[in-house]
Amino acid sequence: MIVRDLMVRGYRTFTEFQQAGEGIATNILANRLRRLEAAGILRAEGQRQDRRRVSYRLTEKGIDLAPVLLELLIWGARHERTSATAAAADVIERMARHREAVLAEVRRRWAERDVRPLQVGGRWTLL
Repeated sequence: MIVRDLMVRGYRTFTEFQQAGEGIATNILANRLRRLEAAGILRAEGQRQDRRRVSYRLTEKGIDLAPVLLELLIWGARHERTSATAAAADVIERMARHREAVLAEVRRRWAERDVRPLQVGGRWTLL
């Protein structure tokens, strides 16, 4: 979920991850962030305005998970048709038809440090 939130929702801080709605305990979240950093999937960076505050960013190893994450989103939309996912299913299907464009945009945003989320308030900004 942390990788998804970094890649799709544009979350960068501990507080954003904590308020994502998963209900994860702070100690569990802190542990997962440390483990992802130790595995080389993300890195913690001091914020420009206040070096004591930390932002998280995917590493190249982390952004290489984009194709896997996209396939999981597509799989979930196809197999989990509930009222909560029905609205997003059409967008996900369009993403499935344009996988390469979606992945290119994810990688472009990562390379340019573009923090705009691909998903805002449940609405996808692509396609």
